Formats: sequence, structure tokens, C-alpha cells
Amino acid sequence: MTLQTALLRLAASPRKQIFERWNWKAALFSSLIRGFIFLFANLRSGWRAAASAMLAEWVFRAATSGFYGAITQTLGDVEPEWQGMAGAMVLLPLVSHSLEFLLHWLRHTPHLAVSLISSVTFTMFSTLFNLYAMRRGTMVVGRGAPSIGDDLRAMPRVIGGFLAALPLWTWRSLRGYGA
Repeated sequence: MTLQTALLRLAASPRKQIFERWNWKAALFSSLIRGFIFLFANLRSGWRAAASAMLAEWVFRAATSGFYGAITQTLGDVEPEWQGMAGAMVLLPLVSHSLEFLLHWLRHTPHLAVSLISSVTFTMFSTLFNLYAMRRGTMVVGRGAPSIGDDLRAMPRVIGGFLAALPLWTWRSLRGYGA
């Protein structure tokens, strides 16, 4: 499917594409990791402020990341693959970090800039990784999806493939360029 088709599908039937495909795996892992990002980014303001920022992020991400995971899963079907990645790299950070900023600004998170820069940086890598993993059948939900145990067993192979993807693409491009 094209990027345009995927975006139209998301806009035309958000209940089916986003709410019914809420990705609990994305919600679980995102809330855990991002909570710790906010904890460590705010420790210099004291344990209480850091723990409060972490808990706010856990709740926020547990509630929202499943929806972002559903969007990512839809964008994972886009061909060519780079278009799905480009769409995800614009759409997901724009929505998720706008809401994240608002939440932490309203609750006066002490080190908001450091927290958000860390979170946005994590989003850049995690979005690309999630797209890569989902295109290979892991971290997806729905009928026929693997269990979380199957996903975790596949992670070393998926992580290795993800880390090798850019060097392999570069090598193949250079080899094809010199031929």
C-alpha cells in the first residue's frame, strides 16, 4: 500500500485502524522505557520530582503508545519501505511529543527541555526500530500475531538485522555505484 493510502485509511476509519488495533506491546515497552528517561532526566531536582515525572510519563505512555503502535503497524505495510518510515518519522513525533510537552508543561516538570530532547531522540530510533520489527512480524498485535514470548525470543535476530541494515544498504549502494 502507498503512504497516501495508509494515511487515508487511518483518517477514514480511526476506530478500526487505531482503536481496535491498539498495540499493547508498544504501550508496555514505551511506557517503561520513557518513564525511566524522565526519571533520570529529572533526578537533579530530587527524587520526588523525578519519580513524579516518571509516573506521569508511565501513565501518559501506557494510555497513548498503544495508539501510536497501531499507527506504526499500519505504516509498516507501506511500500516502498522508506515512505512508511518517512511518514512515521513526521506523524508520530509531531502528535506524541506535542501532547507530551503539554502534559509535562502543565505539571511543571523541572527539566522539561532535557526530558523532551531525550524522548524525541528515543522516538527517532524506536520508531525506525518498531517499523523494522513490525515489517518482520514482531511486536505486532491482532489475529495471528506472535506472543510476547515469541517476540522476545526473536529480538536478538531483529536487533542484529536492524543494526546491520544501514551498513548493508550503504555497502550495496556503493557496490552498485561502482559497477
